Amino acid sequence: MATLSETLPGLKAMACLAVALLMHPVASEGQVAVGADPNPVATPSDPGMPYVYTNWKHLTVAEGLPNDHVFAVKATDSKVWIGTENGLACYDKKTQQIQSWQEEEGLPWRVVSALEIDPSTGDLWIGLFGGGLARFSGGHFEHWNQLNSGLVNDVVYGVAIENGNVWAATTAGASRYNTETGQWTIFNEKNAPMEEIWNYGVSTGNGKVYLGVWGSGVLEYDLATEQWKDYLDPDGEMEIDLYRDDGIVHVITTGTSSADGILWVSTYFGMSRYDGRNWRGYYAHETGLPSDFGNAVKGRSANEAWYATDRGVGVVTDFATDTWVTYTQDPATHGGKAVVKRGSEVVAEISLDRCLPHNYTLCVDFNGNDAWVGTSKGLAWAVGDDYYVGLKKTAKESK
Repeated sequence: MATLSETLPGLKAMACLAVALLMHPVASEGQVAVGADPNPVATPSDPGMPYVYTNWKHLTVAEGLPNDHVFAVKATDSKVWIGTENGLACYDKKTQQIQSWQEEEGLPWRVVSALEIDPSTGDLWIGLFGGGLARFSGGHFEHWNQLNSGLVNDVVYGVAIENGNVWAATTAGASRYNTETGQWTIFNEKNAPMEEIWNYGVSTGNGKVYLGVWGSGVLEYDLATEQWKDYLDPDGEMEIDLYRDDGIVHVITTGTSSADGILWVSTYFGMSRYDGRNWRGYYAHETGLPSDFGNAVKGRSANEAWYATDRGVGVVTDFATDTWVTYTQDPATHGGKAVVKRGSEVVAEISLDRCLPHNYTLCVDFNGNDAWVGTSKGLAWAVGDDYYVGLKKTAKESK
């Protein structure tokens, strides 16, 4: 029987299983393949080389996850929270153990599709695919759904938090819950410019809330003015870009992420970057994107963003020079490859004996120098040994 992730490609959260508290050690580290150069040297005419992750670890069912289909990940200094098709898991960085919760342990619904942590309280907010919204605090779960709250729909794709407000992106619009007053507000086609109401993702930043809406592009809610602004593809729903960088590349939007004043956007037909004035579109045939089919995006800064696609991860490592690193797995050998590109030009290829556990990627998060990537076959942990921002020339090049 096909899994939900196979029958509903691109959905970042789905369905089934049950287990108890599990405790297991993590897997061994990934190594650079013999003969590969983990720090390839750029030519003197090049601006330098980006950091390439060569040390990868995997967390799967074998290490204690309740399910290998990972739809959400949230990393902190001490823990990594993991939402799967069959429960919630938490990896403790200090003990290197995994604990998991299913419905038997109080999780209100088995399919975890979104995770976010309230920075003011440390509470974990959980989006449930078909089960509504939950909060995990002090070892206990609290649950909201259509029947007991103002949540507009129980299919929750994304969760974001700003100023004590919890936003939930659902298939029938977005809901906002004020944790101090208990007040709910619903946003849909009646009070927001939603041509469609299927909200695929939500993020916050720069005094704004950004909704990624299937068929309605990106909706921006200004927290100060309480006004909406929509960003649509000027070319309509066409799968080609008639005019370059004239707006968001497509209205079938799957994710938004704000970082340092920059909005990064993923769609099913390419990716976008917006600085408040200018749009930049990205496509696989001219960048390091492994595919135009984007499931999610996570911005790290104004110059770096990770795009999770159905064929691997494409990372904009330096916006100004259009430098990319593509991470993929070789299904035949289960090894991996990192390809450095400047635009469409291949600068370097690095063979890895471990990279992603699968090329179908669904979510990304960062903590410190490390990156975490959820896939349909487990969680990938990219260890950022000696990580650096942007590009770097070797001493030899600088002479």
